[in-house]
Amino acid sequence: MITKPYRLLIFGAGVIGSVYALRFAQSGLDVTILARGKRLEALKRDGLKYNDDGTIKQISIKTIEKLDNDDIYDYVFVPVRYDQAESALSAIKHNRSKTIVTLTNTIGYDAWLDIVGDRLLPGFPGAGGDIKEDVLYAQFGSEKHQGTIFGEINGLTTERVKELAQIFESAGLHYEIQKDIQAFHISHTALAIVNKHFYTDDGMMDIETARSASTLSKIAVDIKRNIRLVAQAGIPVIPAETMAMGELPESEIISRYQQMLSNDFIIDVKLGNHAISQKAEILLLDEMFHQRISARR
Repeated sequence: MITKPYRLLIFGAGVIGSVYALRFAQSGLDVTILARGKRLEALKRDGLKYNDDGTIKQISIKTIEKLDNDDIYDYVFVPVRYDQAESALSAIKHNRSKTIVTLTNTIGYDAWLDIVGDRLLPGFPGAGGDIKEDVLYAQFGSEKHQGTIFGEINGLTTERVKELAQIFESAGLHYEIQKDIQAFHISHTALAIVNKHFYTDDGMMDIETARSASTLSKIAVDIKRNIRLVAQAGIPVIPAETMAMGELPESEIISRYQQMLSNDFIIDVKLGNHAISQKAEILLLDEMFHQRISARR
């Protein structure tokens, strides 16, 4: 049980930021969300609206538009896309909060450490979804390995890691303290960047094309190749499920993706508005992944 009244800030009100703010608020934690523009207006006007098994509900959330340097939080969560991370961290560089938890894809931390130093605590979100007409449609993973992942870059289980674990427990959220967070991030990127095959010049593929054998065979080939490249670079492929995915026959990977793309929520995540907004992130990650792997070989 939490005895200390932690102050939590979510820096950004996109899908991931909104779902963490929602679950923290539902658990009675002291959470504030930093938002701007129309999203801020909607949160102030209507609270955080969300879909709960087909019913649209709302919850009041504290909001700010600007983070002052002396407005100190125990944990600042930064759930932004990889291509936005440096800009977001630069915006809070001079804030005096001691721990900044990034919840995003990445292949390394050097640039982030240059900005915020050892306040950085890298993580990865255990949630996904979309926002439609100011309503959050999202869910958290239901199994431990689908939960929020975080860990110190040096692999130590520090007091701030233990306290963050307590916060997630109090909110009823699955989490995993990852001893090799960088290997996890690189391994996950190996899977995430295959989503580039779902993009067209002007948006996303339709569901029929996405589920076709011709599209999914490209996905399967890239998954196996990318995971093999990680291993050949001497980087642990984690978790074990990711390594196992790379060992599957291409036909089995195609079958799994076809099954996933029969689920409306997964279709929304892979092909919906949120996926469209991720295009710059995925393409940049793809480029950086291959640069990083080539440098290690």
